[in-house]
Amino acid sequence: MTGAEDYTEMVMAFRLRTAQGKLKIEHSIIDGVREVLLELLNTCPEIRSVIPGVIRPVRDAKGPVRIHVTVQTKNGWKAIALSAGARQELFVSTGLDKEQLHAALSRSGAVIG
Repeated sequence: MTGAEDYTEMVMAFRLRTAQGKLKIEHSIIDGVREVLLELLNTCPEIRSVIPGVIRPVRDAKGPVRIHVTVQTKNGWKAIALSAGARQELFVSTGLDKEQLHAALSRSGAVIG
C-alpha cells in the first residue's frame, strides 16, 4: 500500500468508529454519564448523536447522574450533565421535543432536573 492508501484507511476507520456509536468523543466524559448516554443511544433511535462538551468542576454534583435540558439548538438540544463533582455540556442532535427527551433520558437512568 502507498502512504496515501494507508492514510485513507486510517481516516475511514476513524469515521466509522465515531459514526457507528453516535457518541462523538471530542472531550472526555465525566463518571457515570457515558453509561447513560450509551443507554440513551441504544434505546432511542430518534437521537442522531450526542456530543459531550466542556467539563467544569462544581460542588453540587453528587449522587446519581442528573441531566438538565437547557436550550433548543438548530439540531436538537443543549443539556448539562452533573455527576462526580463536575458538570458537562451535552449537545443532543434529535427531532424530539423537550418532554420526549426528558422521558428518554429518564428511561436511560438519568435524574431529570
